[in-house]
Formats: sequence, structure tokens, C-alpha cells
Amino acid sequence: MQRTADGFRREGKRIGIVPTMGYLHEGHLSLLRIAGQHANIVVTTIFVNPLQFAPHEDFSRYPRDIERDTQLAETAGTDILFIPENNEMYSRDHTTYIVPERIADVLEGKVRPGHFRGVATVVAKLFNITKPHVAVFGQKDAQQALLMQRMVSDLNFDVEVIVAPIVREPDGLAMSSRNVYLHPEERAQSVVLSQSLQLAEKRIASGERNSGNIIAAMTNLISSKPLAIIDYISIANPHTLQELEEISIGAAVLISLAVRFGSTRLIDNTIVNVH
Repeated sequence: MQRTADGFRREGKRIGIVPTMGYLHEGHLSLLRIAGQHANIVVTTIFVNPLQFAPHEDFSRYPRDIERDTQLAETAGTDILFIPENNEMYSRDHTTYIVPERIADVLEGKVRPGHFRGVATVVAKLFNITKPHVAVFGQKDAQQALLMQRMVSDLNFDVEVIVAPIVREPDGLAMSSRNVYLHPEERAQSVVLSQSLQLAEKRIASGERNSGNIIAAMTNLISSKPLAIIDYISIANPHTLQELEEISIGAAVLISLAVRFGSTRLIDNTIVNVH
């Protein structure tokens, strides 16, 4: 792959990468199409990264379908599909990792210790292997996208990071590979995630500036669904992830949440510009 990347660069081609864990859906495909708008060569990587899963998480059962993914990726404009094996990415004596701090210690990082160490390490390796000019990540994983922007800046990667909008199902549920885990009743109730974010947007638009009041309203709505268990709801600065007690006019805020339905954990978010 590296030899190919070097050759494309010598030819003056612009390389775009979309790192994924596979089981592609329309959200992934939208990232591929955006990458195609910014690059001559689109590389899709599929690698279920063991480093970002805790022992009790769903690494072994994470959905996989390489044949299906290959067809979808090619249809969406992928030029190169990179599907490494675990032993190709991590040797037995692998000892070097990227450990992000501060923004990786809150929200998802607080609930899933070590998760972003795995994400940062694997993405850095993929960047070094594929040598992209541009990388596209989804806004659904807002903290991850911010982390990638900061890693590229802090470590001087010569890569432009593009954050693409969330793609949703017709009823509002953010698209995720893990949605396939949901049982019918869990799937029906999961719509409350996007509904709670819409509620927050309406409260802010109507003049509410106290984060606690907004979170309380969101909590009440989500808790009305008997299968929903809230991990967290956050209203924070979208650049630092610092929690905000009061929302300032003229600012932007990131409203994010994580909710469990049975054994399935879903995340969602929205960025609100406050007028």
C-alpha cells in the first residue's frame, strides 16, 4: 500500500482516506463521496481495531461482511480498499502508542478508558501507510473527529481533516453499524435520541441558556422510554469539550449523548449556534 501511495504522490495525485471498521452504511458512503470531491484517489480502510475495544466490549461480535463492504465501497467511488489483518497492523512486540490527553479523558473517553488511545494509534498508522492528503471523518463521532483534528495539528501530519455531517435514517436515528444489534422494540424507542437533541435545539432557540435545565428536559424525555439507559448527556464547548453551565449568545455548543438499549450503546450529537 505504501509503495502505491508513494507512486500516486509522485504522479501528482491527491489521496483521500476514509478509515472505517467496515459493515458500511450510507453514512460511510457519504464520507467516501466527499473524499472523492477532494481527492483523485480514494482509499477506504476496513479494520476492526482491537486496540479501541475494552475486554467487555463487542470486538468479537462487531458486524463484519467484507464482500458486501467491497461492493458498497466500489459503488461509492473507492479506488483502493485496504483491509489489513491484525498481525499486519500490530506485531507481537508492538510497543508504541499515541496517548491523547484532556479531550480524550471526557465523554466517551471517561466511559471507555483507553478507547481513544486505540483510535489515535490506528489512525496514525493508517496515515503513515496510505500517505493521504485528506481524511474524512463523520460528525456522529464528534469527539473522535475533534481528536483527529487535534492529533493532525499537534503531531504535524500533513493531512487535511474534513468532518462530514451526520447521516440519519428517515425517522432521525443516526446511522451506525451497531444499529443492527437493536431488537425491534429497541429500534423503535431509539428514535428518542434525535428527538431529545431536537428538544434541546428548541429550548435554546426559545431562549433557555441554562445547561442544567436543558439536560433535565432531555433526560426526562429519554427516560420516558423504558428500554433506554443514559450513559451521559453533555453540553460543551465544541473545540475543547469543556462542560458549559451557561450558554453564551454568539457561541456554538456541542450537545452530545450516549444511551444504551439492552446491550447496544448508541451515541448522537448536534452542534447549535446560539443567536
